[in-house]
Amino acid sequence: MSVLLYGGGFNPPHPGHVAALKSAVEDLRPERVLVIPDGRPPHKLLPADTPSAEDRLRLVRLAFREIPSAEILDLAIRRDGPCYMVDTLAELRRRFPAEDWILLLGSDMLLCLDQWFRAEELLRGCTVAALCRRDGQRDELERKAAELRARYGARILLLEHEPLPLSSSQIRALLPKRKGSELLDGEVYREIIRRRLYGALPELSWLRQQVYAMLKPKRIPHVAGCEQAARRLAERWGLDPEQAAEAGILHDMTKYWPDEEQLAYCARMGVVLDEAERQNPLLYHARTGAVAARELFGAPPEICEAIRWHTTAKPGMNQLEKILYLADKLEQTRDYPGVKRLRGLAKKDLDAAMAESLRMTVQDIRDRHLDVYKDTLEAAEFYASRADEIKEE
Repeated sequence: MSVLLYGGGFNPPHPGHVAALKSAVEDLRPERVLVIPDGRPPHKLLPADTPSAEDRLRLVRLAFREIPSAEILDLAIRRDGPCYMVDTLAELRRRFPAEDWILLLGSDMLLCLDQWFRAEELLRGCTVAALCRRDGQRDELERKAAELRARYGARILLLEHEPLPLSSSQIRALLPKRKGSELLDGEVYREIIRRRLYGALPELSWLRQQVYAMLKPKRIPHVAGCEQAARRLAERWGLDPEQAAEAGILHDMTKYWPDEEQLAYCARMGVVLDEAERQNPLLYHARTGAVAARELFGAPPEICEAIRWHTTAKPGMNQLEKILYLADKLEQTRDYPGVKRLRGLAKKDLDAAMAESLRMTVQDIRDRHLDVYKDTLEAAEFYASRADEIKEE
């Protein structure tokens, strides 16, 4: 039986890794394919933002799901101390008796293979299949292969493969800058964002695509307007405009979940609704949205809290919470008496704008002979008193 081994950091795994393995499987037709993420490499420290073993394994499984024959093994990633391929191969040979072990390497790894730990033992235990670019590199690799054959009796195969211009380090550098989604498999990127691995922040264009798919088309202009208004207000008041934009994109994400689904989600996620909330389905989406933003898109607590209060408000809201609340009320598609004045107030004084918006909200609810939710009423009183204090000063 022939077994193809493909090891690497895969930190994170990207389409270049997958394409390399696909190419080798097509050329070699192995009977078994083992993908082995590294634990701690012997020649360098893992980057400080490297995810846990569980998270890395999850990403590798997602990345290589398109190769059904690939088995993902955790024996190296869970090993204490440095990971040497010669030790991994010895363990594999004990676990899976086979006649032909093939180690898949990139061309750069072949060129330094004789510097690996116990290289002679490794080369006697397997065939090395090295991926060879079509850019004139083959002569150099042929020379190295001949040297290894003469020195160790090594079995070396050169496989033609044009690598994708990707590197894990490049991707890691892009992810915290809200970039890099196009360089990763969609499910891998989704999981990275969901877990906020590598310090990743979601690309806003990607996030819009995900959230808009959850909305009715008629709601999208409002969400887009809320994003824009939140960004402008954040710029005006010295907050991170992209964080505010992210909150704007996410704030209504569960708006169109059926009421029963929202109640079931609250129960499942430990969200306790009071009786007034349970009786008012219009309030559900703020509670479920705050949790779903974290669970589906890894939103940080400050964004989740802003979503939580964007419908009812509360006393003593922080700047981001006030910005999202007001952006929801005064974005460009809103058209009601007093909205222009509210837009002007929000540029001058957030608390004054909160007081005015809540005053109008309470009056509108009462005009419709409905009960004002307690948090909204308390917030209205709180910001009205703040406005009075400012006038007195």
